Amino acid sequence: MIPPEIIKKVRQIQIYTTRAVNASFAGQYESVFKGRGMQFDEVREYMPGDDIRSIDWNVTARTGKPYIKRFVEEREMTVIFAVDLSASGRFGTLDKTKNQLAAEFCAVLAFAAAKNNDKVGLLIFTDQVELYIPPKKGSRHILRLIRELLYFQTARRQTNIPLALDYLARVVRKRAVVFVVSDFIQTDFKKSLSLLNKRHDCIAVSVSDPAEAKLPNVGLIEFEDAESGQIVGIDTSSGAFRGRYESTAAGRLGELKKTLRSINVDYINISTGKPYIQDLIQFFHLRHRRY
Repeated sequence: MIPPEIIKKVRQIQIYTTRAVNASFAGQYESVFKGRGMQFDEVREYMPGDDIRSIDWNVTARTGKPYIKRFVEEREMTVIFAVDLSASGRFGTLDKTKNQLAAEFCAVLAFAAAKNNDKVGLLIFTDQVELYIPPKKGSRHILRLIRELLYFQTARRQTNIPLALDYLARVVRKRAVVFVVSDFIQTDFKKSLSLLNKRHDCIAVSVSDPAEAKLPNVGLIEFEDAESGQIVGIDTSSGAFRGRYESTAAGRLGELKKTLRSINVDYINISTGKPYIQDLIQFFHLRHRRY
């Protein structure tokens, strides 16, 4: 049985996302992601003026008459959320953790997809595939996905992004828009993401917390690595240490962006420290102009 607090949280997210996914937002979503491909409709006899490149040579050979393949714009889309729920996502210094932010972000896009009658699926992973829900339509299905993102108890603490991407490459046959949602602490995913992006439209969503980029001066504190359990003591009153920390964090973010650019994967950064709807709309605008 689902605890009442989880049901309450799902309803809160549903109310929030319903407000966020207004007509303007949904229209931007549709203009960016829909109508990207063509799907086979039928074969018919060749008529003067038809493009000879559309001739179906197999049917033509069987019938003795020239036939062409007819395609129509593909209106139905499939959206997959591949969400990293490893232990590092339980970190958060403000009013929500990175995992909670990831669930809310996915909910907004999932309701936008449902509004456009698209199919939505979910993959939850750590260093193994924890849960895969195949794409389906409907608001009840969307609510189930959100519930799983909030309530699912992962069996493992660490992360294996390539394993999750390779799994999707095997099970998702039809072209889809794949949002890979992670803090991307693991960095050896380039090959797997590049291969998946050749078949699907992949978008990397980096989830962060302000304290990961800049440490406050609060004296001596202990940090625990959420995935390894290792504990280290840190003196945050040291300006030199804080400077090195910020430089390392900025370098890691720069390397992530560089890697994604090199394989033509779009990037969105969301943080527990700021609203993300405007960043998402800006991403839509940039992508719309590019295509």
